[in-house]
Amino acid sequence: MTDQTPAEQFKDAVAAHRKGDFATAHRIFRSLTEGGHAGARFSLGVMHGHGQGVPQDLAEAARWFRMAAEQGHSKAQDHLGLMYYNGHGVPRDFGEAAKWYRMAAEQGNAFAQNNLGVMYNNGEGVPQDYAEAMKWYRMAADQGNASAQNNLGVMHGNGEGVPRDHAEAMKWYRKAADQGNPDAMFNLGVMFESGQGMSQNHVLAHMWFNLAASRYPASRQESREDAIRSRDKVAGKMTADRVAQAQKLAREWRPGSPSGTPPLVRRGK
Repeated sequence: MTDQTPAEQFKDAVAAHRKGDFATAHRIFRSLTEGGHAGARFSLGVMHGHGQGVPQDLAEAARWFRMAAEQGHSKAQDHLGLMYYNGHGVPRDFGEAAKWYRMAAEQGNAFAQNNLGVMYNNGEGVPQDYAEAMKWYRMAADQGNASAQNNLGVMHGNGEGVPRDHAEAMKWYRKAADQGNPDAMFNLGVMFESGQGMSQNHVLAHMWFNLAASRYPASRQESREDAIRSRDKVAGKMTADRVAQAQKLAREWRPGSPSGTPPLVRRGK
């Protein structure tokens, strides 16, 4: 027995989990689930999904996520949607993924809003609808979700669901890049290399490709290699001094640094 409230017990379990004391975290979470605690059920799903203190078991993770999701827990709904999207622990089912993403998105979950936007963008589990994709991306982006900000940039850059607008694309890429999003950094490199909506700038293209390559995780090795190839291709068009300048800018770059966004040169209507 304990004199602690469920909220206090949950706080202790979260603290233990953050410290890597998975045995303690699992014991408390498991006890709380007997009283129907949605947050504890979600947390057990996370632990089973990552093999933290228990053998990794994606089916068991999905089971706990489902219990929490059915109680309206938005993070569990988003995670369950992701499991259906990837076919992890459950059969792959885009329709089910979209259903759970929508439930979470309608509660304001930014990750789910972005994920639902991706499904509308690609026509997975829902009819392809760029306007609907833009709507969900924008909701997530306005909450600071870097992936959604990058996705908005792509939509504006390609003219999908909105008129093509390179300035707007750059604005959203930069917001995402300032959060360390490597895809947005790569996309900025592409814009500066090609001169999309601005003067071509190989120094800044090199800088952004270099930053992207350094930030792609090991799980994105192919993307990292693509960024390296793009950086080296640009370097082949530059003098040694210009390459050194770009490398210096990359080393000194910090979020919000003005070096990455010179004034735009708008072209055409």
